[in-house]
Amino acid sequence: MKTIAALPDGYTVRPAEPADAEALFDMLAAYNTAVVGFADTTLQEVAYCIDRPGFDRTIDGWLVLAADGLPAGYATTLGTGDRRQIDIEVAAKDPEVAGWLVDRTTQRAQEMGRERGHAEVTVDAFVCRTDEPLRAQLSDHGFTTGTSYHRMRIDHTGPAATPAVSQDGPVGVVVRRGAFDDATRWAAHEVINECFRGQFGWVETPHEAWLEANYDLPIFEWAQLTLLEVDGRAVAVRVCSDKYVETENCGYIGMLGVVEEFRGRGLAKFLLHDAFALDAAIGRAGTILHVDTNNPTPALGLYLSVGMNATVVFDGWRRVVPVA
Repeated sequence: MKTIAALPDGYTVRPAEPADAEALFDMLAAYNTAVVGFADTTLQEVAYCIDRPGFDRTIDGWLVLAADGLPAGYATTLGTGDRRQIDIEVAAKDPEVAGWLVDRTTQRAQEMGRERGHAEVTVDAFVCRTDEPLRAQLSDHGFTTGTSYHRMRIDHTGPAATPAVSQDGPVGVVVRRGAFDDATRWAAHEVINECFRGQFGWVETPHEAWLEANYDLPIFEWAQLTLLEVDGRAVAVRVCSDKYVETENCGYIGMLGVVEEFRGRGLAKFLLHDAFALDAAIGRAGTILHVDTNNPTPALGLYLSVGMNATVVFDGWRRVVPVA
């Protein structure tokens, strides 16, 4: 791995603090605008990420400051579950600063694995395909691409067609709107794990940690979770949030999954059209979701078939790192 011993002259580094949120938002918005053409974040999101559950900002994040004291780079290392798989995020205009941050986040990932007694850890980074400087830094540090993600969007210019049976779903299927009790939340978490187990970057979290993360997320409410049941068994899930309401006036489907034995019955298509209708009814300009193009289900084809189109492409970069 390429090692950068120190930051370039003129830069300093420290943990981000809640009071840094506004200045950090300005830096990240400018960085994202240069890469994808728009800010792609909000002040609320930045403030939340500085001090979110499961993240220790004092040892898992690095705020790089330029000589004028303004943020010039930021990176985080986020471990979930038993810390065998770890996500890193890096943003910096100066390639040398970006390289230092990639190096430091990877080192922290090794430390996390060592603390849990692992022989190696898998480190993932998700990067916009147009961010050539960061892609080059990851390549220099031994990362390779493992999959790609498309941000899909459908625009709503008027009322969207409501699925034929909006309350009861397809024949024999019951729709449960909202997760307001423990039993429903437990069933939803089980379905999520069953649907996404084995997919790139997916890490199962303990139920209490999953609950804590959702309780603390300012853009999510339990009313935005929908379950489909067959004979009393939860077989499909859709989790929406307000992630893109402020920036694009769009609804967001953060998760949509159907357990394997119930695929091919139109459940995913029902959940999509249902979300489109709900978003259009409250004046949303569109609906957005992300899809892994290497998903074991033909998800990309499904989203294209209902009128969604790709607007941004991200790549998942990965490196397996020994911790010794």
